[in-house]
Amino acid sequence: MTPTTVIITGAASGIGRHWAEVLSKKIGEYQLVLADSNMDGLRSAFAPNEQMILRALDIRSAEQWQALIAETLNRFGRVDYLFNIAGANRPLFLRDQPLDAIDRVIDINLKGALIGMKLVGEVMLKQGAGHILNVASLAGVSPTPGNALYSAAKGGLRNASIATAIEWRKMGVAVTVISPDLMDTPVLTERLASAGEEAALAFSGATLTVFDLERAFWKAMRDKPLELNLPRWRGWLTKLNHANPSLMLWLYESMKRRGMKRLEKIRKERNRA
Repeated sequence: MTPTTVIITGAASGIGRHWAEVLSKKIGEYQLVLADSNMDGLRSAFAPNEQMILRALDIRSAEQWQALIAETLNRFGRVDYLFNIAGANRPLFLRDQPLDAIDRVIDINLKGALIGMKLVGEVMLKQGAGHILNVASLAGVSPTPGNALYSAAKGGLRNASIATAIEWRKMGVAVTVISPDLMDTPVLTERLASAGEEAALAFSGATLTVFDLERAFWKAMRDKPLELNLPRWRGWLTKLNHANPSLMLWLYESMKRRGMKRLEKIRKERNRA
């Protein structure tokens, strides 16, 4: 049986690294192309071999995407899955965001993923088969005060993913967007000490682990849904708020208080650890 070829962006840390580690234990069944802007991080986590390529990738660059795809096809002959995981975020109220953050947040979280989806999608459409999985955020399902830029970027990615999924479904190519709540990754740990009210809504719900995303990836690969929201209850709540944005006028202060309490609790727990 021909191995399944998988491209994973953001593979040097967090969700991407965990998922790459999971699939790397199934080498022979999967051929992996692991990409990240942090090449040192990739090399420290993985050793390349005949069925695993490690490559630096700035997802904002169409030329780098094209080179990565060309190498993948030259080495493995096809692309079966793209996991668009790479992203970046620093919650801040919009008034506090530096002007250049607009380009950075939109380019990394939306533009880069769209470039990859288009270019890899072209290959999959020629093959007549393939599946693209884009990791967005519940902040993109509903407007999120304190995280306006990220909410805009991930909301755009969610909308583009669903629209493209409908365009391509009858041509054999599936697109799934996965929108998780707050993720417990090294980035979260780094920012706990400095997080303030701008991050309160992120802490008002669930805190997910990379194992939650792993289960979602397997489910998405099996069922090929248009979208998955994690956890499901929080997904329904964000969709309700999206349908009636004025709810946030009434709920924001109480949700902010809840989030700040959870943030302080997490800080204390980690300080004790």
